[in-house]
Amino acid sequence: MATSFSVSLLKFSQNPNTTTTTTTNTLSFLQPNHSFSFRPTNPYLPRFFTTNDNGNASFDNSHPRFSRSHGLSSLPLSTNHYEFFDNSSEVELRVHLKDQNVRSSKDVFVDANETSLTIRALNSGSPTTLIEANRLFDRVKPAETIWLIDDDQLVVILKKQDPDLKWPDIMESWESLTVGSSQLLKGASIYIVGESTNINQQVAKELAVGIGYTPFSTKELLENFSKQTIDSWVLSEGSDSVAEAESAILESLSSHVRTVVATLGGQQGTSRRADKWRHLHAGFTVWLSQTEAIDEESAKEEAKKHVQDGGSGYSKADVVVKFQGCDTDHHAKSLAQACLSALKQLILADKKLPGKKSLYIRLGCRGDWPNIKPPGWDPSSAGDGVSPATL
Repeated sequence: MATSFSVSLLKFSQNPNTTTTTTTNTLSFLQPNHSFSFRPTNPYLPRFFTTNDNGNASFDNSHPRFSRSHGLSSLPLSTNHYEFFDNSSEVELRVHLKDQNVRSSKDVFVDANETSLTIRALNSGSPTTLIEANRLFDRVKPAETIWLIDDDQLVVILKKQDPDLKWPDIMESWESLTVGSSQLLKGASIYIVGESTNINQQVAKELAVGIGYTPFSTKELLENFSKQTIDSWVLSEGSDSVAEAESAILESLSSHVRTVVATLGGQQGTSRRADKWRHLHAGFTVWLSQTEAIDEESAKEEAKKHVQDGGSGYSKADVVVKFQGCDTDHHAKSLAQACLSALKQLILADKKLPGKKSLYIRLGCRGDWPNIKPPGWDPSSAGDGVSPATL
């Protein structure tokens, strides 16, 4: 059975207000041959309607305004407002042109791809960017794009590839992801794992606030229980003792829904140990991994190598978010957004995953993820050579 995961790469600049996010297509990991597959992006020229002097709409798919070589990509983004509607199988965008001095449809440029949309207009002869959506909320069918001018509005109609997915907005953003997450997660919890306890906590807090989940920190729970810091605990009893205690905390939390759990990083963290993931699989796990990768392809290769090696427990995570730099104090929300974006890709690739997580919990988190065994299966028999059917 295939377990899909997504990889995101974030680059933090020295300017705390600037973050570059690169999110890859869905990456599928297939056992046991360790093969990978990627979803390709195939751009198509959209079709559109223009209106003649009689007000009738005519179809044309060869309009020169759709040329991708018009050299306007560096123009600034306009502050014009727009209206957005989700009409089940399609989405409708209405861009206000009242202040743009657009004289005809020939003054409008619409460039739609599967995952992006750019709208520009000639305002008194000068090109202005009205919409620059580098990442649509989900994929569309570019060849079925329609646009027309209705009074002082530009109406753009995009055909969804997935008509069942509700779009909160035209663009993928922190706001649209937090609003749209409930229909995807269906109450499933999220576990944040990675080398840095502090980063795990910061990102988990941002996620919980954004999607309305309850935040938990295993570090805080353990320190409140033991009345000592994690560092003191490690010095007095060793990292194995801390890991065992955190494992017990995770077992208790595994039956909860709508939670975001920040786990311990470092040697004392349960998630670092491949044999301690039984209860982490109760929710969607996100691995926050610092990297030296300079581009998307390098991040993909690094993630593939980690999963194939399987040397770290982190390689069991459902989602990998790669990030550069260590100044996460100013970028926790950017990391949280990358987590939601990657989780969205993961779940859209297999919409049964939230239900499987729920089933895994109901059967007692027996450690048989993702190949869930039938009721009555005994985890102690996993190594006896018997291979029962999976659910």
